[in-house]
Amino acid sequence: MKKVAIVQSNYIPWKGYFDLINSVDEFILFDDMQYTRRDWRNRNKIKAAQGLMWLTIPVEVKGKYFQKIKDTRVSHLDWTKEHWKSIVTNYSRSNYFRDYKELFEDLYLNCQETVLSLINYRFLVSICEILQIKTKISWSMDYSIAEGKTERLVSLCQQAKATEYISGPSAKNYIDEQVFGRFGIQLRYIDYNNYPEYSQLFSSFEHGVSIIDLIFNEGGNASKYMKSFG
Repeated sequence: MKKVAIVQSNYIPWKGYFDLINSVDEFILFDDMQYTRRDWRNRNKIKAAQGLMWLTIPVEVKGKYFQKIKDTRVSHLDWTKEHWKSIVTNYSRSNYFRDYKELFEDLYLNCQETVLSLINYRFLVSICEILQIKTKISWSMDYSIAEGKTERLVSLCQQAKATEYISGPSAKNYIDEQVFGRFGIQLRYIDYNNYPEYSQLFSSFEHGVSIIDLIFNEGGNASKYMKSFG
C-alpha cells in the first residue's frame, strides 16, 4: 500500500497542507501547473495586531500569463528582509518564538533562491522537519505528465506506484472519480473540518493562517492541534 498526494507548492501554507503531507507516503509538488495570480503559490496570511496580514513574495508576471509555477521567478530579493521583519514584529511575544527564531531567521535572511518553486520547497522541507514529518517530497517534473485534469493525476499516481490518492476537498469540483476506479487507485478526500483551537495572539481565533502561527504559539505541541498525528 502506498498513499500519494499531488498539490502545487505553496508559500508557508496553513496547517491543513502539512496534515495532507503527513497523511501520505509521497507528496508530489505539482509545479508543472500554470502559475495563478492572487493565489497561495507566493503568499500567505499571518495574524497581526491590526488583523490578518498578507506576506507576499513579489514575482515576475508582466507578459507571462501562461508561465508555469516552476518557471516563476521573484522580482526582487528584498522580500526576505521585509517578511522576516513582519514576522518578528507580530510574533516576538509568542510563547515559542525564541525557540525557532534562529531557524526562521536563517531561512529568510540566507535565502538566495530566485525561483518560486525552490523558495517554497526550502520552507516546506524545514517546516516538515520541525513537525517531524518524514514524508518523501518529490516533484511532478520527476515524472511524465499526461493530458487531462484527472488523467494526469492518475498517471502520476501510477508512476509513483500509488495504491491510494489523497486529495484536498476542493478537488471534488473537477476530479472524475471513475478514472481512478478504472485504474484500481483508491480515491479519498482529506477532511479539514473541526480543527481544535490553540493559544493565539490578537483578537478572534483564525484557523486559515500560515503554519508558522501554530509553531510560534505552541512549539513542540503543534502536532496536537493537527489532525494527522495519532
